[in-house]
This record gives sequence, structure tokens and C-alpha cells, in this order.
Amino acid sequence: MPGFEVFGEEEKREVLDVFATGVLFRYEFGAQRGDVWKVRQFEEAFARYTGAGHAQAVTSGTAALKVALAALGVGPGDEVITQGFTFVATWEAIFDVGAVPVFTEVDETLNMDPADLEKKITEKTAAIIPVHMLGAQARIREIKAIADRHNIPVLEDTAQAAGGRLEGRHLGTFGACGTFSFDSVKTMTTGEGGMIITDDRELWRTMSEYHDHGHDHVANPGGRGGEGRRFIGFNYRMMELQGAIGLAQLAKLDDMIAAQKANKNMLKEAAAAIPGATFRTILDEEGDSATFMAFMLPDRERAVRVNQILREHGAGAINFGENTWHYYPKWEHLLEGKTPCRNGWPFQAGGRKQVVYDPDALPRSAEIMTRTLVYQIPVKLSDQARATMLAALEKAAAS
Repeated sequence: MPGFEVFGEEEKREVLDVFATGVLFRYEFGAQRGDVWKVRQFEEAFARYTGAGHAQAVTSGTAALKVALAALGVGPGDEVITQGFTFVATWEAIFDVGAVPVFTEVDETLNMDPADLEKKITEKTAAIIPVHMLGAQARIREIKAIADRHNIPVLEDTAQAAGGRLEGRHLGTFGACGTFSFDSVKTMTTGEGGMIITDDRELWRTMSEYHDHGHDHVANPGGRGGEGRRFIGFNYRMMELQGAIGLAQLAKLDDMIAAQKANKNMLKEAAAAIPGATFRTILDEEGDSATFMAFMLPDRERAVRVNQILREHGAGAINFGENTWHYYPKWEHLLEGKTPCRNGWPFQAGGRKQVVYDPDALPRSAEIMTRTLVYQIPVKLSDQARATMLAALEKAAAS
């Protein structure tokens, strides 16, 4: 991770096909483009790869969340449950459709705790977004069973876990839909870009129309602009250049995951020698996308000490308990209700506060996250980087 490590002639060839046509727009210009439809081909290939019925490409993983939520009918007055360890995009998208995010604890999978999910469901819950965080599986079967009992759709945020599986089934295919990110630090990347997969044709049709200003994409004599519109939409269209890169990267994804697994296993073996170290619960090791390696120490103090040793020897780990992008108590703009809107939206509505977040609301997550250390796993690991990391872990093991 990330996929730019393996950029090569394959990506160049796909992109040059686009430059040869002069068409960057994913729709229309049929005569000029000569049957080169990279985004459409990328969607079809991604659907085949994951085993999904349909795929909708968009401009980012954040856009994928927004488009999926809109297609599910989520809006003002609704609540959407997600987890307190995720990238900020998950709950930004919830706010952006007018709904209110509700956060659950994580367990030692570092993903949504199904027991806490059950406690957070109310009559306002319109969707549940478990996140396959750091490349590995959430307890999606349990989560889906709870959601089904309450007749609530599940949207899987699979931004960090493309290619991940659970018992042979691709992550993102368990819920009503699954979203993916292809930004610059993902295992497969298009620079920016995202995808939504679903088996529901009508849901896909709604996403297809919403992401393109409501255009219904029905062929008509008047060309673009002559279509009908069932509802308003917005612009989240992927460019042909992104689709071209995506095709080449998708073809390499399984090989990239295999390389990450080898590097992860090597680092995991070294980390296992650290006294008191345990590892994140992985529900299916074979299906792990191996984008990260997470290990826990007995308490926060021990984690801080071990990481100090790792840093002193050039191989510091990530402590997400200190991270401001991914961890609930560190989201000061959320906790303090900061917004550029004069009327205080989305934290206020009609002059009244509609939501307040308590930084201490997720104590079990805090206990887990503050003693967890994480390495991002590269696709390619140089001999020098390997030696540095192994030597640092050996020093930590001797401490």
C-alpha cells in the first residue's frame, strides 16, 4: 500500500488510449472516442472482480458514501450509525445528506462492536455503516443480522479494504451496497476516485442518476440534456483518465495484496517477540487485505514506551489514539461543533442544537486504541527499510 508503488507500462497504455481519443468525459462523444469507454469498463471489471451485480464509479470514496446514502433515501431527521474509529469522511458524508452520525464502540477487530450497535439503534436509525478499517473485516455477518432484525440497510465502508474477503466473499457485498476509495494512498489507486457496488439494480440506477445531476442516461435524439430526470442530483462523475488507471490497477490488486501479506507476516513475526504484545483480531486471515499490521500492548503506558523505542530506531508506529484524522476523541471540529455555516448547520437546526458529542462517550474504544500500535504495510519494501524495521522491533522486544 499504496498502488502507485507498482505504476508501470500497464497504466501508461490505458491512459494513452484516452489521450488518443481526446475524450476525458465518461459519457457521449461516441463517434470521437471510437468505443473507448474506460470508466464503464472499469465499473464492469470491478463488479466482476467483487462478484457484485452492479458498480458505480465516482470521484472519491467520500463521494461514494454520499451517493450511496442519498440513493438509500437518507436525509434530515435521520440518524446513521457508524464507528468511532474511521476516517472523517464516513461521518462527513452522513452530515452532508442532512442526517446525524451516531458512533459505536470498536472491539479488538478495531471495527464496529455489534453489541454496542444494538444499543445505539433508535426509531430514527436510517442506515448502519460498519467500516472494514485498516484493511480487515468487520463482524459484518453479526452486524447484518442485527440490521435485518430492525429492517435497516447496511452500507459497508470498504475504503481501506479493496480486495479483502470474508470466507471467500468480497467485503462490500454483504450489505445493500459497499463503497471503496482509490485515493493516492490506497492499495489500488486512481489518484482520486471511488466506487459503489450493489446487487440491487434499482439502487444502482438511482446512484447512476444522482451522481450525474439526475440525468437518466436514456438514449435520445437530442443528445445530452434531452434526458428525463426523476430527481435532483449533483456531479460526482469519474473521468476517463481515472477509469483507465483503475483498470490497470485492478488487474494488479491480488498481486499487491499477496506482497503486502508477505511483508505483514514478516513484521508480525518480529512484533510477536515484544513482551506482552498481542494482535488485532482478524476474522479471516486468508481474506485480510494486509494493508496494515496492528498489535496491542497491555496498557497505554507500555504502548508509549515501546513506540518511543521504535521511533528512536527509525521505525515509529502509528498510535491511532493520538491520531486526529481517524479517532473520535481527536475530532475537535466535530466535538466543538465547528462549521462555516452562519446558522450553525449541521450541529444546529432552526436555531437550536440538534447534536452534541461527548469526547468520553466511547470508553472501551479509548482503552483499546491508546494501547494499539500500527504499521502501514507497503507493497514494496526495500532491503534497507526491512532491516531498519526489524532492528527496531528487535530493540523493542529486548526492552
